[in-house]
Amino acid sequence: MAIAASAEFDVVVGGGGAAGLWIALRAAERGGAVCLVSRTPLSQSASFWAQGGLAAALEPGDSPAQHAADTIAAGRGLCRPSAVQVLVDEAPDAVRELRARGVAFDLDPSGELALGLEGGHTRRRIVHSGGSQTGSEITSKLAAMVAAEPRIEVRERTSATALWSDGKRCHGLLTKGGAITAAATVMATGGAAALWRRTTNPWGAIGAGSVFAAAAGADLADLEFCQFHPTALALPGTRFDGLLVTEAVRGEGAALLDASGRRFTDELAPRDAVTAAILDRLEADGTTAVKLDLRGLDPARFPNVLASLAEAGLDPGAEPAPVAPAAHYTMGGIAVDLDGRSSLPGLYAVGECSCTGLHGANRLASNSLSECFVFGDRAAAAALQESAAAEPPEPPEWRFEPPTEATRDAVWHLAGPRRRPEQLRELLADPYPFAAAIAAAALERHESRGGHLRTDLPNIDPALDGIHIVLGPDDQTRREQWR
Repeated sequence: MAIAASAEFDVVVGGGGAAGLWIALRAAERGGAVCLVSRTPLSQSASFWAQGGLAAALEPGDSPAQHAADTIAAGRGLCRPSAVQVLVDEAPDAVRELRARGVAFDLDPSGELALGLEGGHTRRRIVHSGGSQTGSEITSKLAAMVAAEPRIEVRERTSATALWSDGKRCHGLLTKGGAITAAATVMATGGAAALWRRTTNPWGAIGAGSVFAAAAGADLADLEFCQFHPTALALPGTRFDGLLVTEAVRGEGAALLDASGRRFTDELAPRDAVTAAILDRLEADGTTAVKLDLRGLDPARFPNVLASLAEAGLDPGAEPAPVAPAAHYTMGGIAVDLDGRSSLPGLYAVGECSCTGLHGANRLASNSLSECFVFGDRAAAAALQESAAAEPPEPPEWRFEPPTEATRDAVWHLAGPRRRPEQLRELLADPYPFAAAIAAAALERHESRGGHLRTDLPNIDPALDGIHIVLGPDDQTRREQWR
């Protein structure tokens, strides 16, 4: 492919979701020349559809220390302590900053922030917009700010094809519209949960950023951990199958019922525990779904959830909705430090495509949007300290190829909510690099922990507390302990 004349920027950002928008905006406001590349229009990013909120210790009786304790408990002994401390300390200011910029969060009758409760949290600390329309509120406001910023060039509907790397340094991004050189490249391309056939995510969440980074020479980490959301609509054969029913409804009283109509678990336990309880119940009852009872909820609290269920032909005011776990969030990705810096000089990553170790083996609900803003701001500042090479090398020949439908089926069946070693070994042969990498990491972790459940090794191994499985560009795994 012929390479068009390159553009020169201080920072090029791949991805137009919450993390990408914030990084571009903060880098430009600090004086950088920024290019933002998005495969879809900014209004169609995965962040736009996010139903969750931002977690921050804002209640008078709450504290960053308690938020940290809840995060670490949910992460099942694998959270990186320094990453947790950064998040809980800086998340309250991130919320205040967004409010100051015009983001409208839900308020209580007294005019204070209406703080929600979600699984794994011991305090009300989740801020939402429109009940479950937080993503659309935030990304629409940020997209307008980015469009108004003269230092940012936005390239929508532009597909990246590779990182411009010689294996020693990243020099920018290659796209179908030409090459973009930059002193720093920041990946904010989202996660990989759509690699699983049953998913709450849009199709584009296929781990592309991690595949790009590995091909360029960067380390990946924690790929064995996928969080399966407990309450995804179960309507096989319809376009509504996998539709997320936000965890916030359980925070306001929605109950999970078994085949006999009895409540069978603590709905506000961390997601991995609720998912495991549902899987056990499905097996015991011989069913494919449990019931989520929303009949006691105020219909005005979650209007778009109820509207989506009605569109699917359900009447949640009359009877419970069928739900079952679906792939929702990948804890692993491009291994980075607390400023988003990867092992490949010049390459940064933020958001779900990155892995700081913050989420451990199981993400605490609503920490991910907070992560985008806390670590996005830090990465924007660090990226501006990079210096461009005097002359970039020849572009690599490698180009990204998306996964097939067969890969999505294979990942769901061979590396789903419960895993068997013989099935993981079969997945090692999948042609899509990220699918094979998931299998390699899952085979290396000889235990069950958080979002990684092995039928042959059902217990946590204390010897693996704090141990992260890192996959190098040579496809070899190694174990590291992150402080």
